[in-house]
Amino acid sequence: MIELCKITWENFDECIQLELTEEQKGFLASNVYSLAQSYVALLNDELPAMTFAIYDDETMIGFVMIYHDTAEENEYGNEEAYGILRFMIDRKYQNKGFGTKALQKVLDYIRSFPQGEASAVYLSFAPENEAARHLYAKFGFQEIGIEDDEDEIVAKLIL
Repeated sequence: MIELCKITWENFDECIQLELTEEQKGFLASNVYSLAQSYVALLNDELPAMTFAIYDDETMIGFVMIYHDTAEENEYGNEEAYGILRFMIDRKYQNKGFGTKALQKVLDYIRSFPQGEASAVYLSFAPENEAARHLYAKFGFQEIGIEDDEDEIVAKLIL
């Protein structure tokens, strides 16, 4: 069963050792960098980023970083929204259906509105990342444009 678990001292090292495939490494910041960003957000933002280790039963298989924006903060639209800033499944667990199950769990969590109401979820991905494009489209994410400064495709899911 897929679960989102908080990152603790007990699982921190395991989380930062999760890896993408060689071809995917340029698509996503490392988990170390993501956790550092999360720490800075915790100290400076009213609603800090939410980071979770993704588990299949007792096995850590991935990592996710989620945020919540007010309508004023949302750089993609004019509504309150959540964003999936990082989503990764370790290379050893890819192509086994875990990405689909884990993304469903992430969306279920977002729909519980842990940091407030929202009407959409945004994410972005590298144009070359066909696996991500396929996965997100399967859940109904619609591509809405390109993020100029990052050269990434932005996609939106209406909640």
